[in-house]
Parts: sequence; structure tokens; C-alpha cells
Amino acid sequence: MNENLFASFITPMMFGLPLVTLIVLFPSLLFPTSSRLVNNRLISLQQWMLQLVSKQMMSIPNTKGQTWALMLMSLILFIGSTNLLGLLPHSFTPTTQLSMNLGMAIPLWAGAVITGFRNKTKASLAHFLPQGTPTPLIPMLVIIETISLFIQPVALAVRLTANITAGHLLIHLIGGATLALMSINTTTALITFIILILLTVLEFAVAMIQAYVFTLLVSLYLHDNT
Repeated sequence: MNENLFASFITPMMFGLPLVTLIVLFPSLLFPTSSRLVNNRLISLQQWMLQLVSKQMMSIPNTKGQTWALMLMSLILFIGSTNLLGLLPHSFTPTTQLSMNLGMAIPLWAGAVITGFRNKTKASLAHFLPQGTPTPLIPMLVIIETISLFIQPVALAVRLTANITAGHLLIHLIGGATLALMSINTTTALITFIILILLTVLEFAVAMIQAYVFTLLVSLYLHDNT
């Protein structure tokens, strides 16, 4: 119980060098490509899941937006696998770092917005001023819409960071409480252990859902600008 509550969020180091790069590259090893004529069950399951997710994800953007399909599928696989690997004991979750999530959100958001201004200039500028706005409110609405546009990538990154961090903190707190209660009250410790198991199962679902939500919002930004 004396361990720092935020110790699991500290970037791991080895020989004075950060291991974030290796950790970020590790999920790519979980999705190998097959050179065989007939795939095994694991590859077939991966392909089926990719087709299912891509079919649902690409039903939102138009033809131009569907050219982002490969990047969006890579994004959801990376975030989902990183979140799931972070639930393993003695592991590190890069998506709990706001800097990394901003590094993913800002370029994707900027690419979608720049694409909109390039291909649909009038429609993109029209978002800053709703039709039928009274003349005295025009400057205020333009400022509000501009602020809301620039807040989108921040909200995207903060949402992912907050959900993953909150889940890890709850698991850490309930796990520590279970260990402390084992020497005090076995019945209460058993109840908290059951809660810990249920919370862990919930976190597995949250890890996948947050990856889907992040990618879906990027897809919606792309749909609005293509």
C-alpha cells in the first residue's frame, strides 16, 4: 500500500533510456501476415474482425473519405491492442499519456480539416456561421465555432486518456484494498476480489470501446470534411 498510486503511469526506463518506442512497436507483432494459401484459425479470425469493423467504420465517410480506410484500421488496431496489453500485470499503457494521445489526435484532426478546406472550402467556412444567424450574434458565433473546432483534438485525446487512466486507478485501488483486507476480514476481502474481477472484465471492454470511439470520431470528422 506504500507504492505510489501513479507509479504504473511512469515511463519505464532501461539503462537510462525510455522503452516507450519498443512498447509502441510491440503491438504490431500481434498481427502477423500469412504467406500461406490457406490461413490458420488465428489469421482467419483477425481477417474476419477486420472486415467487420472496416465495413461498419467505412459506411460513414463518402468515397474520398474511404481512402483513409487503411489508416483508420491501423489506428483502431494500435489503440485497441495497446489498451489490452496495458491491462497485463507489470505492463505500461502508452495511451495513458496525454502527450501520446495528442500526438495521434492533432495530426488526424488537422488532416481532416485541411482536406475539408481544400475540397469543400465554402461548406467548411459555412460551419463557422449557421444559417439564419442574427447579425449582432455573428462575431460571437464565429468565435465560439472557431474555439469548438480547435477543441476537438484536445477532447479526443483527453477522452481516451481519462477513461484508460481512471480504469487503471480503480483496479490499483481495489487491488490494494483487497490485499489489505485479507488480514482483517476474509469475507470483505472476497467481496472486493469479486468486484476487482468484474472491474477487470469491464476494463477489457472499455479498452476496445475506447479504441472504437476514438477511430469513429476521427471518421466522423473526416465525413464532415470530405
